[in-house]
Amino acid sequence: MRFMMLMIPKGYENAAPGTMPSADAVAAMMRYNECLQKAGVLLTLDGLHPISMGARVSFAGGKPKVTDGPFAEVKEVLGGYWMIQVKSKEEAIEWASRCPASDNEVIEVRQVQEFADFPADVQAAAANFPELQSQPARGRGA
Repeated sequence: MRFMMLMIPKGYENAAPGTMPSADAVAAMMRYNECLQKAGVLLTLDGLHPISMGARVSFAGGKPKVTDGPFAEVKEVLGGYWMIQVKSKEEAIEWASRCPASDNEVIEVRQVQEFADFPADVQAAAANFPELQSQPARGRGA
């Protein structure tokens, strides 16, 4: 089973462009990431720049509209993510619980929908996209 662990740092929604974590915070996180990698559960991970550097594309009336960040109505934003492959939701939660997160951070754990989870008609609609049908190999991208 694949799970995304989504880092939600409170206050990041107001971060200025180019805001970076401290070297100490990065060092602690790298030790955690190394544990994930050595355990063979890490598939990929990335940190995200603040929303002040991002954009949103909405589709009201079927037409794309681009809005540059920051976004006033946002209450929570992603600061980064890990994609892990483990045997259960409980194991994913256990890994999230080990993260050296600070008081202002929350990790949301979400299972990835696998191709086999979808009904036959949905699988048929995606038949021309074989990359959607295969699960990544354990440890790829780590």
